[in-house]
Amino acid sequence: MSKQADEVMSKFTPDVETKKVDTSRKLKIGIIGTGWIAESHILSYKKMPDVEIVAAADLIPGKAEAFMKKFGVEGVRFYPSHKELIDNEELDGVSVCTYNTAHKEPTIYALEHGVNVLLEKPFTVTLDEAIEVCRAEKKSGKILTIGFQPRNDANMKMIKRIVDSGVLGKIYYIQTGGGRRRGIPNSTFIEKSTGGIGALGDIGCYSLDMVLNAIGYPKPLTVSGYTSNFFGTNPKYATPDAHHTAAENAARFSVDDFAAAFVRLEGDIILDFRIAWAMHPDTPGDTIIFGTEAALRIPSTDCWNGTVGGPMTVYTDLAGERIEYKVPILPNDPNYGLFDLKIRSFLDAIKEGKPAPVPSSQILYNQAIIDGINKSAAAGHEINVEIPEI
Repeated sequence: MSKQADEVMSKFTPDVETKKVDTSRKLKIGIIGTGWIAESHILSYKKMPDVEIVAAADLIPGKAEAFMKKFGVEGVRFYPSHKELIDNEELDGVSVCTYNTAHKEPTIYALEHGVNVLLEKPFTVTLDEAIEVCRAEKKSGKILTIGFQPRNDANMKMIKRIVDSGVLGKIYYIQTGGGRRRGIPNSTFIEKSTGGIGALGDIGCYSLDMVLNAIGYPKPLTVSGYTSNFFGTNPKYATPDAHHTAAENAARFSVDDFAAAFVRLEGDIILDFRIAWAMHPDTPGDTIIFGTEAALRIPSTDCWNGTVGGPMTVYTDLAGERIEYKVPILPNDPNYGLFDLKIRSFLDAIKEGKPAPVPSSQILYNQAIIDGINKSAAAGHEINVEIPEI
């Protein structure tokens, strides 16, 4: 690395923060929906010395009881619906871990009844739903944070710090996305009635958040989008699960497994995006942030896992010569996983009266892009993105 590169990189030494948890007040937490993503929530909550899991709700009889027994959590009260849970408990917060199309109702109900909410991604299925939730949040004065744990990764934070430093200059074009050669998750993800949206909502929201958060979440103005499901609907590529054959899963597949879009953002920025649950190539390409003074390449990444694909590279000019230098991979706290940090930040916001760690005002724009891609794909042309005042 050159001396100039060393000087630039010295600006980005990661902050190391250690914090002692106040256990004098236990936060009472409820879990709404006890499917697989709730497993990550319960494992992280169990690590927190200031949390008491007091209640759980699931539509399927006996599921919540079996869930808590599996994870050794005792003294929990069980309910058949989110309404009964919220009506009968005095809660500090809830984790909403339902399938995608059931995100809106329990979130709004909790906020209206004075309960703070950690809502799993995607925010909602449609922009209209997200707007309803944001308005309920504003009226309630309670915390609503969205489950984007990759933001806690040291390397994801580095991307934002590099952009914020100004070394890239004005950002004018970004290409981003991600995907898997094969990685369709089955379960409730693949049906319109429960998943609502496919790869877009499952992993695409993370790729969007990685770059939009880095550049300050500018408002989307127009979207030209495309979606397809060639792999999910083909028995040759579909996979079986505990309840369905591959052919049955292909027959019930009714969401996207691939999406691409060209998005115009405020500030005269173009976003070139693509995402896939399944495809033939090993990657749809690296993420590259183009600036007037330099560019940042982020190797093809499973950013939904909070990882980058390798050392990032900055490309710039120095004394009339084109140069490049690597941004080394940064380690994360070995004692706290990214999901643990997501849960901890939610709890701290409740206890200390802080703003939501991942505010809905930002993820509303993320959802607007996802919604715009679906609407543009259905219409077959570019559309304007209309976001009303909240």
